[in-house]
Amino acid sequence: MILPRIVLAAWCVICAGNATAHEFWIEAKNYQVAPDENLIAVLKNGQEFEGVSLGYFERSIARFDIVMDGQTQAVTARLGDNPALDNAAPTDGLAIVVHETTPSFVTYKTWEKFQKFADHKDFGDWRARHAELGFSDPPFRERYTRHAKALIGVGDGQGVDAPQGLRTEFVALTNPYSDNFDGTMRVQVLFEDQPRANVQVEVFERAPDGTVEITLHRTDDTGIAAIPTQAGHTYLFDAVVLQPVGNPDKAVWDTFWAALTFAIP
Repeated sequence: MILPRIVLAAWCVICAGNATAHEFWIEAKNYQVAPDENLIAVLKNGQEFEGVSLGYFERSIARFDIVMDGQTQAVTARLGDNPALDNAAPTDGLAIVVHETTPSFVTYKTWEKFQKFADHKDFGDWRARHAELGFSDPPFRERYTRHAKALIGVGDGQGVDAPQGLRTEFVALTNPYSDNFDGTMRVQVLFEDQPRANVQVEVFERAPDGTVEITLHRTDDTGIAAIPTQAGHTYLFDAVVLQPVGNPDKAVWDTFWAALTFAIP
């Protein structure tokens, strides 16, 4: 039915546009699947690892791929599909689902609202930097994009992640589905292919009973963070880059959001 799909797609765009201060992630129905099962996942936007599911809408998607064993396959879907991903896995191994959004904008009408966001994401004295760059007092606009990955084990789930060319991303240095996984998830945070040293990584950990614990971690001088994990728990890692745009007609700040989701068997 065409009309319901159009209405659903429009609603998803509205939800995405109003959720700038929230996390965005890829949530798999199952993070381990048999070789003959489809990879099924929803695009989610929310807080504290809970949120709304967003349908497939091409205007908001810059990239949506499945990467396995170095080979890239574009996700195929129809307008408004929810789950947005319901595709067969190309092969056995570690499936890396990659998603990037097109830019969206939000207007901040007060210092306090942006300061709360800046404090949460550990941006430091952003107001002084704002003044140094000659940006005007509120209202001003922020432009933001999302750069999400999910790790799904297909069959034996063996394989390795690698940089996937996202503007910013987590690169998993360990495979949580590997037979020799020791319980510590090591990741490197990149921005424009360069390591992000000494930056905050926010970790959302969902237990089997649905409770969520949030902890803060930092990368080292090489952009690597080592995060302890627990069996049976699902994880969302989040890290955000803030940069000046300097074009008041469009926006004065850019934010680039990296997310990584996976589960521990």
